[in-house]
Amino acid sequence: MKALLLGEYRRLQVVDWPRPDMAADEVLIRVAACGICGSDVHGYDGATGRRIPPLIMGHEAAGVIEGVGGDVAGFRPGDRVTFDSTVYCGQCPYCRSGRANLCDARQVLGVSCGDYRRHGAFAEYVAVPARIVYRLPDRLPAEHAALIEAASVALHAVRRRPPEREEDVLVVGAGMIGLLVVQVLKHHGCRRLIAVDVDDARLGLAQQFGATDVLSARRGDVADAVRSLTDDRGVDAAWEAVGVTGTVQSAVNCVRKGGAVTLIGNASPAVELPLQTVVTRELALYGSCASSGEYPQCIELLASGTLNVAPLISAVVSLEDAPAWFERLYAREPGLMKVIVKPS
Repeated sequence: MKALLLGEYRRLQVVDWPRPDMAADEVLIRVAACGICGSDVHGYDGATGRRIPPLIMGHEAAGVIEGVGGDVAGFRPGDRVTFDSTVYCGQCPYCRSGRANLCDARQVLGVSCGDYRRHGAFAEYVAVPARIVYRLPDRLPAEHAALIEAASVALHAVRRRPPEREEDVLVVGAGMIGLLVVQVLKHHGCRRLIAVDVDDARLGLAQQFGATDVLSARRGDVADAVRSLTDDRGVDAAWEAVGVTGTVQSAVNCVRKGGAVTLIGNASPAVELPLQTVVTRELALYGSCASSGEYPQCIELLASGTLNVAPLISAVVSLEDAPAWFERLYAREPGLMKVIVKPS
C-alpha cells in the first residue's frame, strides 16, 4: 500500500509500505479521509517528542471496512466507519470505570513516543480494534467524518465542566478545537459566549458559530474587556485551547471568583500559573485529555448539522500532495485551518 512516512524530522515522503496485519479482534479499514491535526504539525519537527521517526502519522480518519477479524461481531466489509484515536485496552480500572482516555495501556494512532509506536492513518489502509470503531450514517461525507475525532475532544472538554444556560463563558483560542468548543457551548445554550484569539478571520468564524462577543488579544487587555462585558464579575467558566503561558494566564484572569478553567491545549509542556489568583479566588482547574465515549453523540451532532465542520476545512488533498501542505501548516500560513488527506 501507499503511505505517508515521516522518515526523519521534517521529511515526509510517500512510500510503499506493507499492508497492516489484522488481529482477530481488529478490522482492516481502507482510509477515505484523514485530517492533519495540529499535534501532527507540532510533532513533525520533533518538538513534542511524540512523533519519533520512522512513523506513519494520522489519527483523525474515516473509511470503509475492507476485512474483519475472526473474533469481530457487528461489522462487515463495506461498512462506512470512523474510529477513536485512542486504542484502549478495555480491561484496566480506568477503562472499566468509563474513562478509557486514561487507560493504563493507552496508545494513540499515529504516535511514537518511546513507550510505543502505533502507525496511523496517512495510508491506504489501517488496522484497528473493533472496540474503537463506529458506524457512520450515509449522509455524512468522509471528509466531515474525519473531524469527528476533533469534535469529540471539544465535547469531552465541555463535559468536564458542563455550563449552565444562564452562565457567561469564554473560549481562549479559536483554532480547530476552540471553534468546535464554541459550537458545543452554543448547543448547550449560554447567556454570553466570548471567544478570544489573535486572528481576526478565526474570530469571524467564532461569531459565525455562535459567539456573542469576540475579542482580539492584540487589542487591549483581554481580562479588562471580559470584565466590562460581565458587569465586572468575569465569566463563570473558561476553556483554554492553546496551551501556552499567556493564554492560560488570560483564561485564569478572566473567570469570576469560584469559577472554573478547563485546560485543553498543550502546546507547551509547562506553563507559568498565576497561583495566588487560583488559590485566593478559589478557582477550579480541569484538565481535559482526548475523549471518552463522546463519539456516538458527535456523529449525531455532525450528521444533524448541529456541529458545522465544512467552514473549517481549508483543503482536501492527495497523499502525494500532503508533504507540501504539512510545510504550509508548519509555516502557519494565514487562513489555513484543517487540511484533509485522501489516501485512497
